[in-house]
Amino acid sequence: MARPPARSASSLAARVFSFDATDQAIIRELRSNGRANNQQIAERLGLTATTVSTRIRRMEDANQLRVVAVSDFSAHGFNVLLRISVEVDGRPASDVAAELGALPEVFAAHMVTGRYDIDMLVALRDFDSLSDFLLDKLSTVRGIRTLTPAIVVDIIKYKFDEAPIEGRTTGRASA
Repeated sequence: MARPPARSASSLAARVFSFDATDQAIIRELRSNGRANNQQIAERLGLTATTVSTRIRRMEDANQLRVVAVSDFSAHGFNVLLRISVEVDGRPASDVAAELGALPEVFAAHMVTGRYDIDMLVALRDFDSLSDFLLDKLSTVRGIRTLTPAIVVDIIKYKFDEAPIEGRTTGRASA
């Protein structure tokens, strides 16, 4: 009888990981102040800095936490945001999405279900660069059947600092 492929410790840890109250409290502190060091978080939660460090490392190793900086688009000179829906024809959508995702203006590309195959979010410096991006850059990507661009006129919610993890578990490893 053939043996199933070996699983790495990190992939197994990610499958059986569950957040407890301490993990959630640490995440709340990081959301509140992403610059807080382990000692500051520990003092606020009544823990040791070692406990905080170990918990953060455990969540990161299980691919359940990633601490990143999120900056404002306009602070970096990007004043036009677009959502572009893409229909693909004659080429795998994953190949088209990978090529689109490599463009520096594209900050998010998603394979989606429904009428379109790909949704992407694009940041441009100004409206003068819009036609260059749509007509010159996107036209070189083979496999695009249609593009449906939509200009973002107002940002109602932009919260990359949260994921709905409270009470969530990632499942159990099978025997």
